Amino acid sequence: MNQDRQAILFGLGAVALWSTVATAFKVALAWMSPLELMWLAALVSWALMGALVIKQGNIATALRTGWKTAAWAGLMNPVAYYLVLFAAYDRLPGQEAMALNYTWALAMAFLAVPLLGQRLTRMDIVAGLVAYAGVWVIATRGAVFNVSFADPLGVVLALASTLLWALYWLLNARDSRPPLVGQWQNFSVGLPVLTLLLLLGPGYQWHGWPAFGAGVYVGLFEMGVAFILWQLAMHKVSRTAKVSNLIFLSPPVSLLLLFLVVGEPILPSTLIGLVLILLGLGLQQAQKNE
Repeated sequence: MNQDRQAILFGLGAVALWSTVATAFKVALAWMSPLELMWLAALVSWALMGALVIKQGNIATALRTGWKTAAWAGLMNPVAYYLVLFAAYDRLPGQEAMALNYTWALAMAFLAVPLLGQRLTRMDIVAGLVAYAGVWVIATRGAVFNVSFADPLGVVLALASTLLWALYWLLNARDSRPPLVGQWQNFSVGLPVLTLLLLLGPGYQWHGWPAFGAGVYVGLFEMGVAFILWQLAMHKVSRTAKVSNLIFLSPPVSLLLLFLVVGEPILPSTLIGLVLILLGLGLQQAQKNE
């Protein structure tokens, strides 16, 4: 099997797992607070990545260097990003939070202008207008001429999560740490902060095995295995676009799972808005491939 084919299989595995996490978020948040879910998922992911770092023989390097970067990066990811994202999922239907979260790639293009001195192309602007028109459709639930969001705070949180995620990757553009080592170090910084917040706040309550299982699933697959598979795919592929385009497969599967497992009726406004968001992302992606 050639490397491109392996990369596509790894990429498909990551996308398949990411397609399930919106459902896992909603299932877990039906019992747990966003902070409880974040703490449990971060603990599981930290343990998984730590075991892999040890298995790869990189633990000495991980303990010795890279902590200056981890000191601030860990506060952004996992702490700030996932707490804001889970808070958005706690307030919004899963389909809306999921769709709004897909605009992070466009947020990255716009933030790269002041942070990296990059210039926006006409296509970047068109893609942004199309995608954020989709955001407006979703946020107003189809009442596009009525400037009244069904849940304004939920929408703000979902969009804020895209800014945090884009900002995290832009600031990490020159991060020389191996990806898995860097992620483990970030979680090593973030987990004590989350533990302190949990102890100062509501504490951790036992909500039963289904809630616990959903939290473990989020930690293993959204933050752990999917990240590893995606990194393997990006490392092996000859051209990034061959893998990055796979992400467009995830939203339809996510919507179907939210309908079948959570019982969310799929709103027409979500479908229209999601199509516009994906169209905007597609225009941006096509420009990169030229």
